Amino acid sequence: MDQTSSTTRTVHITVTNGYDLKGFKGDTPVTFVRAEFNQAVLGDSLKITVSPEGTAKYNFTSNIDLNPEGGITLDDLAHKPLFLTVTEVLPKEKKQKDEKTLTLGQAVVDLLPLLEGEESFETTVPLHPVPGSPLETPLTKQCSLDVKVFVAEPLLTPAQVSASNLLKVTLEAAYSVPEAFMPVGPQQNYMVGLQVPSVGEKDYSMIFKNGNLKLGGEKEPVPRPKKWPIANILAPGANNIPDEFIVGGPYEEEEGELNHPEDREFRNQAESTKKRIVWDLESRCFLHPTAVASLQKRIADCRLWPVEITRVPLIVLPKAKPGKLEKIDDENQLSFHGVAYVNMVPLLYPGVKRIRGAFHVYPYLDGTVFEKTKCLFSLFRDTGHHLVHNNKAGGLNSPLSKPVSKNLKEEKPGKDKDIEGRPRLGELQAPSIKSQSSDTPLESEAPLSHNLEGQQYMEAGTYIVLEIQLDKALVPKRMPEELASRVKEMIPPRPPLTRRTGGAQKAVSDYHTQIKSISRAILSEYHRMFGKQGHKQGSDIDNETMEEQKCQLNYELNCSGKYFAFKEQLKHAVVKIVREKYLKTTAFESQEELQTFISELYVFLVDQMHVALNQAIPDDVPSTSSTIQTSIDQLRLFAFEAEVNENFEMAAMYYEERLVREPQNLENWLDYGAFCLLTEDNIKAQECFRKALSLNESHIHSLLLCGVLAVLLENYEQAEIFFEDATCLEPTNVIAWTLLGLFYEIQNNDIRMEMAFHEAFKQLQARTLQTKIKNSATEENIEEGVKVEPSFGPWGVIQESSTAIKSEGLSGIRPQSSQLLSPRPTVDLHPQPQGPNTALSSLDEFLEETSKAQSESQEPITSVQPLESSLTQKSSNTLLKELTSKKETSKCQDSSAFFSPTHHVTPQPPVTIFMETIRFLMKVNAVQFVHRVLAHELLCPQGGPSCEYYLVLAQTHLLKKDFAKTEEYLQQAAQMDYLNPNVWGVKGHLYFLSGNHAEAKECYERTISFVVDASEMHFIFLRLGHIYMEEKEYENAKRTYMQACKRSPSCLTWLGLGIACYRLEELTEAEDALSEANALNNCNAEVWAYLALVCLKVGRQLEAEQSYKYTIKLKLKDQALLEEIHTVQEMVGFGNPSF
Repeated sequence: MDQTSSTTRTVHITVTNGYDLKGFKGDTPVTFVRAEFNQAVLGDSLKITVSPEGTAKYNFTSNIDLNPEGGITLDDLAHKPLFLTVTEVLPKEKKQKDEKTLTLGQAVVDLLPLLEGEESFETTVPLHPVPGSPLETPLTKQCSLDVKVFVAEPLLTPAQVSASNLLKVTLEAAYSVPEAFMPVGPQQNYMVGLQVPSVGEKDYSMIFKNGNLKLGGEKEPVPRPKKWPIANILAPGANNIPDEFIVGGPYEEEEGELNHPEDREFRNQAESTKKRIVWDLESRCFLHPTAVASLQKRIADCRLWPVEITRVPLIVLPKAKPGKLEKIDDENQLSFHGVAYVNMVPLLYPGVKRIRGAFHVYPYLDGTVFEKTKCLFSLFRDTGHHLVHNNKAGGLNSPLSKPVSKNLKEEKPGKDKDIEGRPRLGELQAPSIKSQSSDTPLESEAPLSHNLEGQQYMEAGTYIVLEIQLDKALVPKRMPEELASRVKEMIPPRPPLTRRTGGAQKAVSDYHTQIKSISRAILSEYHRMFGKQGHKQGSDIDNETMEEQKCQLNYELNCSGKYFAFKEQLKHAVVKIVREKYLKTTAFESQEELQTFISELYVFLVDQMHVALNQAIPDDVPSTSSTIQTSIDQLRLFAFEAEVNENFEMAAMYYEERLVREPQNLENWLDYGAFCLLTEDNIKAQECFRKALSLNESHIHSLLLCGVLAVLLENYEQAEIFFEDATCLEPTNVIAWTLLGLFYEIQNNDIRMEMAFHEAFKQLQARTLQTKIKNSATEENIEEGVKVEPSFGPWGVIQESSTAIKSEGLSGIRPQSSQLLSPRPTVDLHPQPQGPNTALSSLDEFLEETSKAQSESQEPITSVQPLESSLTQKSSNTLLKELTSKKETSKCQDSSAFFSPTHHVTPQPPVTIFMETIRFLMKVNAVQFVHRVLAHELLCPQGGPSCEYYLVLAQTHLLKKDFAKTEEYLQQAAQMDYLNPNVWGVKGHLYFLSGNHAEAKECYERTISFVVDASEMHFIFLRLGHIYMEEKEYENAKRTYMQACKRSPSCLTWLGLGIACYRLEELTEAEDALSEANALNNCNAEVWAYLALVCLKVGRQLEAEQSYKYTIKLKLKDQALLEEIHTVQEMVGFGNPSF
């Protein structure tokens, strides 16, 4: 196709030796080698006598000159082989003028390695015998030739090899063809063709000719070799492409249309008993980087590609030699014109290089084909019959130099047509469409409204089986990360927890200890009052004396307060028995139930008291405990998890804990305020933002958010003060000017609105210029080995951090903003009274420095056009009135801009002031403001509908649970940028929330397969792991949760990993993961439940009872899991102290 250089390059082919050669006239024949390529003879070797051992040393070199300007191209090397024909020279007989020659065999050399960047390669190719050749003798060694191929320098640089691609299309067969196809009668040429997009508007055609019509009876064998799409090859064995085979495969693994279980019976019958047309041809096409981009764009735009099928009768014309006939096509008899629609979209999936499947054949109808494929002309009909005009009985032009018929005299072989009958790029032009719109159709053209012959394909159930394969995937797939084999390797080091025992047995033991302690204290008091002699004479004390001493002891204990102290000492032990032994942690429903329980408990306590008094009294060992302190960033992640899962109570708890820990950190207040905006608690959000502003009066985002809340609460005077203060404090801030303009729009102050928007555009242009200068300097630094430091997020958080959570997502998910500001120190807004100008100049000096820091942390912006004057002359009301009309007429951005042929990186569209503001508002959950800004983005000359525009719309509707609108906007976003991982991530969230987990799984898997991460991967991993768990794909779930734990560990990620390991019977790893989850959140009932299961399985009774107690106490909602715990408890015989 498109070439890489305009210079002529030469490929040198050297045939060194031949082996195991035999001749017609003895074992030492005289032979020579002829090299042929692209229908042209490259040269003949010297006549060499074969040795008695069958060896011939030819040392013959021929050349192929590559000329992109016209002649042999790189694409010719891709799909045309080099033919080496060995011919025997027979001795002259008497009265014979010329030497007589007989062809022994033919070898084929595939030149494809030259397109893979190789300078040279050596190969030994088999010499396939021609029919009747002495080389056909069985039980002899395979004849072969040693061949060396080399070029002076590689035809493609490494960069070109990486960016280019090779397209292979294999046409296997058409099955269940119409009954009208008969092997007897006039011979027919069965052809299939498709178009490959090239550079510009020209398409490249692949034509497969001369299908072999077979009757049913048996299946085609697999594996079977693929064949060159070239006719009249002298040696039958040379038809096969080396090391290329059709291997077939299960129907269910195909990407076609007949891959369902209900289709199996029909396909088995069609491929074994019914008539079929077999080609087994593979055609190749070299794709230059620009052609790769065109291919991507065509697939994204059209999705379905038409693959046409037809037949043309062959007629016989006399050749020059009498008695021999040559067959050519009757160019006016195009019949049985059908089409198959091949879904090419899977080639845009990450890592997919091959699609193979069966596709129904439908009658070719212009309207239907255009509606499905956007193809405006027929390959066989509307381009004229020059595509089949050069076809002979063999199917395609021979690679050998053969005489041509009169009809082909004016055509230059090797220039106007290639050996497959494929036209050059210039032959397929748009004017060929005229035949569709013309009132007088071509002679062979069926009426445009129906196709009776083609209808027979549908009646017969005809389908074609083909394979489309690329050398490299259009969208690269991320390689799986090297994850640790054991979970312990990923857990961050922590101080070891003090092992403490618990459970019912420990509660009873503690009760015994307290009884013994109290009994010693009472005995000591008795000895103090009555002396030890009373104890010694205990047997002689009468009942009356003993009763008197008892009354005195009770009186003393009550008066001294020791009785109350003993009761308090014993109270905690009794409470533990109630909780651990009887599992009573909630209030009783009735007084009767309470009295019954107290009676039962009293009996148990008295019995255990007697047991304790008869035992030895061990010393108590005090225990120490250590606490695990979670970090502020972890709390932020936990809060975000709860927020997205709509557990707003827990999210609020985490946000408030951050405030308690670091009340002077304004980031904590801003995050809590954004959360309050999400829950529509505007009053509390206003308090948070104002608290943040009080901590740093020069913090621009705090000022802007206070202004936004003032607008939402309709405090317009305060809002104007906040916005104007922001623009004065930082005049270069684009978002501040844009929000000020939006405020003036609400106030119907069109003049000031236009002024603010104009200033915002002006500052954006200035920043863009500065960014370009910085990027050029950065590139120079990188070349010199200078390390580039990561940028910081909006409130000082490193954007690359795995714990960054404010991004795009689902219910409550925020898109990643490109607006990055470095943290600022506090600015004194109340300097000494030196005059207003002096104060403002010093403040401006500081702001200039901080604005530079801000701009340096911005992401690169490709281009920003100046503000059109027409926009500044229109009021807001006028703009809004034009929204509907412009929305209908606005065009989507060219999708080719989203495909990079070399690095597969989606270039960012120009950022407008409105999209930058949208990102800021989405980050802080100010959704009420977003739709107003989106209207401006749609009308903006530099904006308009874009992938990000539709993505934001989808997110706002997803927050409202409007799934229908969300899906509609996501479809629009996907059409504009099919390779955007954020689109697929949000699409997965949509299906997950709507309950369609099968579609969600497919979207999530595609998202994590992209080389570039989506803005928020945390919940993608969590929800994909959850789906895997539902489908019992525990290995996949484990791998997914491990990635989540490595990126942003939380209680939920470790819990998921622990569950997956438990289901895989990896109990050690399960316990490690669940312990880590418990360390991060010890109030999760599900964590305690699985810890109980693990402890039950490994036989640790005490820990099992303790975990089960907290499972019940925290009110586990999963009844199935609770039943599973009860089942295991019954199986092992412990774990539930209540039975």
